[in-house]
Amino acid sequence: MAYWDWAPAIGRARHVVVCVHGLSRQGRDFDVLARALSPQARVLAVDVAGRGHSDWLADPMAYQVGTYVADLAALLMQLRAQDPEVVIDWVGTSMGGLIGMALAAQPALAPRKLVLNDVGPVIRWEALQRIASYLGRNPSFGSEQEAVDYLASISTGFGPHTPEQWRALSLPLLREREGRWWLHYDPALAVPVKALTEAPDQEMARTTVREGEATLWGLYDAITAPTLVLRGAQSDLFSEETAVEMTRRGPHARCVVFEGVGHAPTLVAPDQVAAVKAFLLDA
Repeated sequence: MAYWDWAPAIGRARHVVVCVHGLSRQGRDFDVLARALSPQARVLAVDVAGRGHSDWLADPMAYQVGTYVADLAALLMQLRAQDPEVVIDWVGTSMGGLIGMALAAQPALAPRKLVLNDVGPVIRWEALQRIASYLGRNPSFGSEQEAVDYLASISTGFGPHTPEQWRALSLPLLREREGRWWLHYDPALAVPVKALTEAPDQEMARTTVREGEATLWGLYDAITAPTLVLRGAQSDLFSEETAVEMTRRGPHARCVVFEGVGHAPTLVAPDQVAAVKAFLLDA
């Protein structure tokens, strides 16, 4: 498992912020946030298995949250073995937030503070179907710009970005081979998602999702770390109802909503960065 390590400008940081991306993204998504935090903290932005510079898994059905939780638990234990006094915070976007919830529910692994970016225990079925419609297609492109335009087209939920911001968010997702550009991840990531969304018995699939929601609420209710929930006001994955419920139970999260954004805030806009920075660095 690869990760991007943003060391503080001066000295050795005992404050580490672990950042984990969404389903089809990778660690360089956090470049802007890392630059904002790194003067005061060490930032580790992970490439989850099958993405970015991390290895691909032999079994496609292993591309599930349980696998990622085990991988990230190993990273947290390594950090604590290196420095027993280390203070670890967590920023998780979408899938990265689900991983963070699972870890935060375990006292031995729980971060000091937890940021959940546009995700909670309930994930809308329609959003899963939307993601399944493009995940694993493995397209290739004749130029970088063609690839950037494609990625922007499937990421409209990110909200308004300048052409330079789209390019910065997109280039780390690309790999050039023999004059064509390909996406950075294992196309087999789609296998577990499509096994659910394209199951012959859709009612059973929805029941599986509901059972998963009950499990996630149980994890969320076990969290004691101060928690910040970010939500895109137009998110099709993370509903307002779920966000409000998260402020009323478990860690009684604080919720910040960003207008004009769907799934998910990219933590590039100044107001988004400022919300995370204030939460994590406020003593």
